[in-house]
Amino acid sequence: MTTTTAVAAPHATARSKASAAVLKAEFRIFRREPGALFWIMAFPTVLLVILGSIPSFRETDASLGGVRLVDAYVPVTVLLSLIMAGLQAMPPMITGYRERGILRRMSTTPVRPSAVLGAQMGIHGAAALVSALLSLTVGRLVFDVPLPRQAFGYAIALLLAILCGLALGAVVSAISRTTKAATAIGSAVFFPMMFSAGVWLPVQAMPDALARVVEIAPLGAAAQALGEAAAGDWPGLSHLGVLAVWTVVLSAAAARWFRWE
Repeated sequence: MTTTTAVAAPHATARSKASAAVLKAEFRIFRREPGALFWIMAFPTVLLVILGSIPSFRETDASLGGVRLVDAYVPVTVLLSLIMAGLQAMPPMITGYRERGILRRMSTTPVRPSAVLGAQMGIHGAAALVSALLSLTVGRLVFDVPLPRQAFGYAIALLLAILCGLALGAVVSAISRTTKAATAIGSAVFFPMMFSAGVWLPVQAMPDALARVVEIAPLGAAAQALGEAAAGDWPGLSHLGVLAVWTVVLSAAAARWFRWE
C-alpha cells in the first residue's frame, strides 16, 4: 500500500505540472490570436456602443415593459461573447490539434489530451466571462444601464450559459473531422444561436408564440434568465432548468462522440 501510494504520488504531481504547463502554453497561444481576442472580448462591447449611440435605443420602449433597447441589449452582448467563444474560436482550435495528430502524440506522454481540452474550455470560458463584465461595465458607465439587481441569480444564469455554450462548442469539435468542417458546422449553428439570444430582436420583444419556441433553445432561455435577474427578479426556474438540461445533454453528447485521433 505504501509503495503503491509512493509511486502514484510522483505520477500525479507530474501530471499536475504538465497540465499547468499546457494551460500556460494554451493561454500564450490564445493571447497571440488577435482575431479571437477581438471577436470574443471586444466585439460584443463594440456592438453595444454602436447600438447605444442610436438615439432611439436610449428611449423607453413599451413593448419591452418600459425599459430601453440598450438595457435589453446588454444581456444579448453578454451572450454574444460566449457564442463567439464556443462556436467560432474553440472548435477549429481543438479540431486542428486532432487533425495534426497533436492529441494522439500527447497520449504517450504525461500530458493527457484531456488537459488540452480542459485548458481550451477554461481559457475560452474565462474570455467570455471577461467580455461579459466589460459589457456590463461599459453599459453602466456609458449608457447608465443599471447593474443586475439580482446579482447572485445573474451570476448563476451566466455561469450556466457559459457552460452550455462551451458544451455546444465541444459537440461541434466532437463531430467535426477537419478544421474546415468545424468552421462550417460552427457557422451553421452560430446564426440560429444568435437569433435565439436576441441579437436581431430581443426575446422580450418577440411575438409570444415565437418567444415560447425560442425559450426552449439554450441561449433563448439564457437571455430570459439574464433579463429577469437584471430586472431584480430571480431567474425563472424553467429557464435555468432548460439551461441545465441542455448543458448535461450537450456534455454527454460531446463525451460520447469525441475522438482524440
